[in-house]
Amino acid sequence: MSSKLPIVAIVGRANVGKSSLFNAILERREAIVAHEAGTTRDSIAAKAEWEGHQFWLIDTAGMKDATDDFEFTIQEQIAQAADSADIIWVVVEANVAVNEEDRRVARIALKSKKPVFLILNKVDKARGSDLQGFDRLGVKPIFPTSTTQHRGISELLDGLVAQIPKATEPVDESRVRVALLGRPNVGKSALFNTLAQKQQAIVADRAGTTRDINRASVRYEGQEIELMDTAGIRRSGKIGVGIEHFSIIRTLAAIEQADICLLLMDVNELNTGLDQKIAGMIKEAGKGLILVVSKWDSVEGKDAFTRDALAPRIGQEFDFVPWAPLIFTSSVTGQNVTKIFDLVLQIIANRKTRISTRVLNVWLGSVVAKHPPAGLKNRAPKLNYMIQEDDNPIPAFKIFGAHTGFLHWSYKRFMEHELRASFNFEGTAVQLWFIEKEGRHKHGNSPTKPERSATQRKIIKNKARKK
Repeated sequence: MSSKLPIVAIVGRANVGKSSLFNAILERREAIVAHEAGTTRDSIAAKAEWEGHQFWLIDTAGMKDATDDFEFTIQEQIAQAADSADIIWVVVEANVAVNEEDRRVARIALKSKKPVFLILNKVDKARGSDLQGFDRLGVKPIFPTSTTQHRGISELLDGLVAQIPKATEPVDESRVRVALLGRPNVGKSALFNTLAQKQQAIVADRAGTTRDINRASVRYEGQEIELMDTAGIRRSGKIGVGIEHFSIIRTLAAIEQADICLLLMDVNELNTGLDQKIAGMIKEAGKGLILVVSKWDSVEGKDAFTRDALAPRIGQEFDFVPWAPLIFTSSVTGQNVTKIFDLVLQIIANRKTRISTRVLNVWLGSVVAKHPPAGLKNRAPKLNYMIQEDDNPIPAFKIFGAHTGFLHWSYKRFMEHELRASFNFEGTAVQLWFIEKEGRHKHGNSPTKPERSATQRKIIKNKARKK
C-alpha cells in the first residue's frame, strides 16, 4: 500500500483573495510539516494537515519562471486543476456581484467532474443582501470566509476532510516509479525516450492516464521500472515563441505518484529558482531525488575540469538536499543514461533499509553524548528512545523524549546528518519525528494520527492507574 496525498487547487479570477486564503489556511493548520530552507513554504505549494488528514494546497495564482512575466489565464489555471487536482476550490468575492469571469471559472471547474467547493471570500466587507445569487453558479457546498478575520476557515477545512479519505491506494509494490521533472525544454522527453530504448526489454508502452503524463515500463537488472514523462506542457497562443508555462499542479501530481524523481536541468541554464522549488517539493513529499544535468553534449571543450567546476556550484545551490546524487547526461550520445538506472536501484534499496531498534538506540546514545541538545533553563530536551516506522515507504524514525518542542531546527538537521553518516540513505529523503513522551505510554502520539485531546489523555491516565 502506498499513500497519495490529495491535491487541493485554489482557483478564481484575479484579486479575489486566493493567496490570502492559501496563507490563512497554512497559519491555521494543525501541523506545519516543514520549516527548513529550500522547502515549498515560500512558494505556492505547501503540505498541510487538518484533523489528521494531510493534503497538498496549491495557489494557482503563483509560481512561474522569473523570466516570464505572463500570468496564467483563468482557463489555463482551471485546465491544470481539472487535469491533476483532486478537489477544486473556486474563490469569488462576497462583496462583488457575480460576473462573467466567475461564471466561466465555475462552469469549467464543474466540467472537470472533480469535487468543487465555492468559497465566498471577503464576507467581512459584504452586506447580507450581497450574499444572494451565488447559488446560481451551481457550485455546492458554499463556504463564506474572511481571511483577514479568520472567519470560516475551520468550517472550510472540516468540509474538506469530509471529502478526502485517509485510506491509501493499492499499488504494485514490485514496480518502481520514476518521474522526469523540470522546466520546459530541458530534455525530459529526449531522456525519457533514450531510457526506454536502452533497456534489456521494453515491457509495455501505453498512453498516460492524463494528457500530460506519458508512461513506459522497462525492465533493468530484473526490476520493473515505470517511467513518467511530465513534458506535456501546453503553450498559450498569447505567449511569444519559446516561452512556455510551467505546470505546478501536474508536476506535483507526478511527484506524488513517483518513488524517485529525476530533476532535469539544462547545462546551459543552471540553478534557477524554479529548479530549487521543484527540489523542495520533492524533498517535502519524501521522495527519492537525482539531480540530472542534461544536454552535456552541447558543452564545447567539456572535460573533467568543467564537470568538477560545475558540481560544487550546483551543490551550493541545492544545499538543502545534499543527499541527492548529481549526474551529467546526454540523450544524444547516451552518456551516463545506464548509470541513472543503477542509481535508481541503489536509492530504492536505501529507501527499504531497516535498522533494528537496538542499533538505533545505541546510535542515539552516542549522538547525544557527542553533542547534547541545548534548551532553555530547566527545559533542556532529553532524547530517550528511538524506533523506525515499519509501514512507511521512506526511512522514517520516531524519537521520544522530554521537552522535544525546545529542540532547535539546527539540532534536528545535525541529527539527520549524523544518521546519514552512519547509515546509507543517499538519494532519499528521511523523516525524523520528535515526540513528547506521554504518561506510561512509551510510544506517545503517532505523527500520522490526530493529536489526543486533554480529555482523552486524562482517560488514558486514569485507565493506567486502575491497572
